[in-house]
Amino acid sequence: MAVKFFFSILNNNALRKLLAIRWTGQLTDGIFQSALASFVLFSPERQPDAKSAAAAFAVVLLPYSIVGPLVGTLLDRFSRQRIILFSNLFRALTLIFIGGLIRNGATGVELTIFVLIAFGVNRLILAGLSASLPLLFDTSGPEGRTTLVSINATAVTGGTVFVVIGGGIGIGIRNLVDSRFDANQADARLILVAAIGFTFAALFSLLLKRQELGPQPHEIKRQSITESYREMSEGFQILRSFRDCFLGISATAVQRGGLTALTLMALLLNRNTYNNPADPESGLSGFAFAITIAGIGITIGALTAPFGVARFGRHRWIRFSLISSSILPLILAVSQSQFVLLATGFFTGLAGQNVKVTNDALVQSKIADEYRGRVFAVYDVLVNGGIVSGAIIAALLLPPSGISSVLPLVIAFFYLLVALGLLRGKNFNSDYRSTI
Repeated sequence: MAVKFFFSILNNNALRKLLAIRWTGQLTDGIFQSALASFVLFSPERQPDAKSAAAAFAVVLLPYSIVGPLVGTLLDRFSRQRIILFSNLFRALTLIFIGGLIRNGATGVELTIFVLIAFGVNRLILAGLSASLPLLFDTSGPEGRTTLVSINATAVTGGTVFVVIGGGIGIGIRNLVDSRFDANQADARLILVAAIGFTFAALFSLLLKRQELGPQPHEIKRQSITESYREMSEGFQILRSFRDCFLGISATAVQRGGLTALTLMALLLNRNTYNNPADPESGLSGFAFAITIAGIGITIGALTAPFGVARFGRHRWIRFSLISSSILPLILAVSQSQFVLLATGFFTGLAGQNVKVTNDALVQSKIADEYRGRVFAVYDVLVNGGIVSGAIIAALLLPPSGISSVLPLVIAFFYLLVALGLLRGKNFNSDYRSTI
């Protein structure tokens, strides 16, 4: 059934092009991230601890969270196709500069700034793609809403798979060139490969018409850029009228924060405990394997979301999935063996992706297109804030070895607190209507 649905999606010409843009970019993003991980976290010259790894997450995500609402305003005012096109080209150019800095061994402010720009632009691209998705097919009625969940699952699942594949490709390329160049030169060449990938994503966006991804001509507000700053808080105001959307976004942010904390734990365990700290290549391979297992769980989670929604409804399925996210961290608190860590990554990723995919469809179906860009930008702001918060909590609780019983217990506690408190029926199942 899932295979049949996938091929039915491919019959939608515009949707097929949109997925090509998204998946090419995410494949490339996996390559880019593997190069950064190799240079920053698994270099023989650097011995990362939880605080330095958390700082890397904060540097990448927190500043974008501050300007995110403005991004949404841009997505609702200008052609999203053009924004996606030029953003991919700009990101490719940025990676050329990053490659040059890495080749010279730069680790200072200049590298941080360009990495920040590269990831910030990526969030703009993904927010634009998410905001555009409901325009490409009929979302009316119960069948349309179910289809929206399924298409979100397909887009997110494919994206996750391609990020993991890209990471594997990156590590493979890195191992091939490692014997011919020093570590910095090998990482720099990998960055340039990623720049080529983003160029291809930009070229794919040219296959779509200028207004095909929205906003529709009648939805565009003819205002100056200066006036758009006054609308930075509008996405938050809109969400106040959709209580279940706001709570669902909050749940997604908490779940992603916990997953980030587990990721840092896995990084340190593979870097300093499961493998010899003097052999960073083995640590990188072990960490990549753990991420791959989690990616498989995320993939399966996205595939199960449509069935869960059809059987239980969107609200109950999000709540159930978040509760399920707490189970394996409780086991991890008892044992930090490699097997338990892999199982935790798999099942937490599986349950968490059900939360994300289902909530994406919930937000897309309830928010009008003229406001959807701003709302998804706010969505990214809150999720990024959750990721940074998870990284900070992990930095405070994790020793250099990565061995900790407290951190998994904290993660499970927050998952249950949100699921049983914030998402209790009288709050989350309400059908509060907007006056917009």
